[in-house]
Amino acid sequence: MITRHLAIPAVVAGTLLALAAPTAASAHVSASASSSAPGAYTVVTLSVPHGCEGSPTQVVTIDIPESVPSVTPTINPLWTVEKVMVPLDEPVESAYGEPLTERVGQIVYTSTTGGLEDGFRDVFALSLQLPDGEEGDAVEFRTTQTCTEGTAVWEGEDVPSVVLAGAAEAGHGASDEATSDDEASDDETATTTAAEGDASAASATTTATGQGDVLARVLGVLGLLVGTVGVALAIISRRAARASA
Repeated sequence: MITRHLAIPAVVAGTLLALAAPTAASAHVSASASSSAPGAYTVVTLSVPHGCEGSPTQVVTIDIPESVPSVTPTINPLWTVEKVMVPLDEPVESAYGEPLTERVGQIVYTSTTGGLEDGFRDVFALSLQLPDGEEGDAVEFRTTQTCTEGTAVWEGEDVPSVVLAGAAEAGHGASDEATSDDEASDDETATTTAAEGDASAASATTTATGQGDVLARVLGVLGLLVGTVGVALAIISRRAARASA
């Protein structure tokens, strides 16, 4: 009887693991952004969760859309990083007012440790300004994984992308006066928040202590009940055995 009851959870657990395996295998390169407002300065992070059908990832190549002329890639200590520049048909003005005659066409990360093993995750962060656009527009970052054996290209329906949403944010052109006012306001808010945080922390500590005492008492009572029931069952079992004898 006991063996049968133990087998049921084991079967359920095995089924869940079998269902979870295809889900993990279907995971692909994805993109997230610290801000998705049109025209916002943001950090786009691309996540690589696995290799090419079990083969380690050696190179990650990220295509930069034409609507994003300038990109600052974040250094990853396990990878070298390279900007691949392409010429512009017409010069555009940078965020600092300087004309740009070329743009970043690709960011290429190359492993320096023998590759990212399958089943391990790494991330690649790019600082950039999102293009102006309508809410719901997608900024796509076509990504290619070059592995020890094989290649995976994430494009089309699987392309990593950032969907524009919300209102535009202030950029590098904000006035010094506005910045000073914001900093002063932030200082006042920080002071108030810190005081509220101290009070909340004290309250939380008191509440946690009280809850801990109650939980300990409940567990103690339950322990006594379980012990009592166990003793009772043992006595009944012995009497039944003697009666049958």
